[in-house]
Amino acid sequence: MVTRVLVVDDSGFFRRRIVEILEADPGLKVIGTAANGQEAIDQVAVLKPDVITMDIEMPVMDGITAVRHIMQSNPLPILMFSSLTHDGARATLDALEAGAVDFLPKRFEDIAKDREEARMLLCRRIRDVVKPASGSIRARPAKRITSALPVTRVRAPVAKKRDDYRIVAIASSTGGPVALAQVLSRLPASFNLPLVVVQHMPASFTPAFAARLDQQCAIKVKEAEDGDIVRGGQVLLAPGGRQMTLKQQAGEVRVVISDGDASLHYKPCADVTFDSVASVFGGRVLAVVLTGMGADGREGVRTLKAQGSTVWSQDEETSVIYGMPMAVAEAGLSDQVMALRDIGPGIAQATGA
Repeated sequence: MVTRVLVVDDSGFFRRRIVEILEADPGLKVIGTAANGQEAIDQVAVLKPDVITMDIEMPVMDGITAVRHIMQSNPLPILMFSSLTHDGARATLDALEAGAVDFLPKRFEDIAKDREEARMLLCRRIRDVVKPASGSIRARPAKRITSALPVTRVRAPVAKKRDDYRIVAIASSTGGPVALAQVLSRLPASFNLPLVVVQHMPASFTPAFAARLDQQCAIKVKEAEDGDIVRGGQVLLAPGGRQMTLKQQAGEVRVVISDGDASLHYKPCADVTFDSVASVFGGRVLAVVLTGMGADGREGVRTLKAQGSTVWSQDEETSVIYGMPMAVAEAGLSDQVMALRDIGPGIAQATGA
């Protein structure tokens, strides 16, 4: 089955570049192009593409406004092109909140060492976000997470008492920014456990994302820094492009930020963080794996389960990409498979925090 793509960008040069890359892939077909958001809306209604690549800054109508309109009238996966700057990060987060499913840097040299690698990455990302449910992952427009949700499904009894938990560890990737905002904003100001969060995200994005979450949540959220003390009622977000681990030092638990193993695909990597959380807190951890591509977090969760920790995973219906949580559930490591709306209140209830 050929995936039909609409390319939206005000730069004729960039449109031609993207069209050339996508047309070289036999599984992708560019069915139209647009130079601004209004043209994109009009083209979607007529051409009915499977997926859109969308620029953010355009004349007549910007990409964020166009995403909002499209998600209201003809929802479908939208992949944003973003600049890796602070302003670009804030605009991209706006686009994700509006319903875009994922983003890529507009400067391909920021994510690939050569043209061929960039071509493969772009084509793979487009295929991934429209892969049908029968495949290993499934994508849907982020708007779907606000629809009617199923009842939480319990896979195994959870016997822990509220005072057994000492920390909450969360991992997410594609669809994660919106999911994390929904989970963390449901925690009360009185929440008194520390939380560590690993979201796959570029280094230039995590400061803006942490600041946004801090505004949206009743508890404190900050980008983790080397030497930070792990405190109750505070969320520490792993910085993009680095690895975050924890260590016990002089009676306190502190954050270690490092470059880590150069061979690791993900930076930050949930497996790395989860392993260190297990080494410090043993079985007194509540780990949550949210929407995202791939299987990062599964092996770290395996380590946590061996220590006796509790693991929850987001369900397929409310995941933008059912990859990471599926890997955990299918490995038999998830104590509960939960709808997104239940996870924040569930964390508060389970921990008594």
